[in-house]
Amino acid sequence: MSSLQLTKARIYDTNPQILTTFANSSIELVVTVENQMLPVVVDPQQALQWVTTHIKPYFPATKITGIAVGNEIFTDDDTSLLGYLVPAIVSIHGALAQLGLDKYIQVSMPNSLAVLEESYPPSAGSFKGEVSSVMSQFLQFLSGTGSPFWINAYPYFAYKDSPNKISLDYALCNKNPGMVDPYTRLHYDNMLYAQVDAVVCAMSRLGYGGIEVRVSETGWPSKGDPNEVGATVQNAAAYNRNLLTRQMSNEGTPLRPNMRLQVYLFALFNEDLKPGPTSERNYGLFQPDGTIAYNVGLSALATSSSSSSSTSSASISLTSSATKASKVEYQSSVYWMLVYLLIVQVFMRRQ
Repeated sequence: MSSLQLTKARIYDTNPQILTTFANSSIELVVTVENQMLPVVVDPQQALQWVTTHIKPYFPATKITGIAVGNEIFTDDDTSLLGYLVPAIVSIHGALAQLGLDKYIQVSMPNSLAVLEESYPPSAGSFKGEVSSVMSQFLQFLSGTGSPFWINAYPYFAYKDSPNKISLDYALCNKNPGMVDPYTRLHYDNMLYAQVDAVVCAMSRLGYGGIEVRVSETGWPSKGDPNEVGATVQNAAAYNRNLLTRQMSNEGTPLRPNMRLQVYLFALFNEDLKPGPTSERNYGLFQPDGTIAYNVGLSALATSSSSSSSTSSASISLTSSATKASKVEYQSSVYWMLVYLLIVQVFMRRQ
């Protein structure tokens, strides 16, 4: 991994060892308030204590630029957490402001695509009715603080569930005829961008059309169970390579062509001890021991970056899941690399 320049990372807790490891580096870090902590940090004093303990001692030596307050709370099995979400976010932001850190650290939360009631066509995008009230409060906070809406979007799941209805090339971002939204008349040549614009439309329906959307997770498994249609090395390589190319081109979605879509690619490593279907253990570009699972061209790009004097750049985001890390003990020499979000900054060769 020495050939890859890591410039940003996201961790799914506030592990002091990791925060110390990133000190005095150029790596920007997003940390997480774990789901079970939301009822606690609703109290402004507890939120201040949390920030004082988990953020202040490490900043600015460690470049903490974001705090994720929970993960996929709108679709979490524990529905009681939903009522704590916005108060917890407000309290954490208030604590940052009290310590003068709010200008440097954004606060938000990654969401599952399952938060949408409708996603096709993109112009029909809408949030589920049962979360609309809290969602409006959440969006109001994001709008007021200039923070992004994070979405975990996986075209793979849509294709796996309906392989006879959804074009594989459309899901993989391969060259294909695509589809035209009948209401906006915008052309979509891949499902990921359609999913993102569905979120944009859903936010607009609630009166918040100016919030940036970032894809906090997307990817394609290279191996799956017999019923996991499309989970192959060839498809995984195609999806990630196509996405990588689009990221290097600084593309935006059809609704926002001039705003580069930031995408976090899931995942850097295969997580061989993770429970669930076979696909859950096979999203990585690398094996747990660091050997390559399949090549999407990162090595060549990294080599290009080291030999280039160009100052133009584009960021490629890589991630590994750790949402359930507290429930699973990953015994590996690369533990903290497995559970944290890693972004590779690749400098483009001057044309």
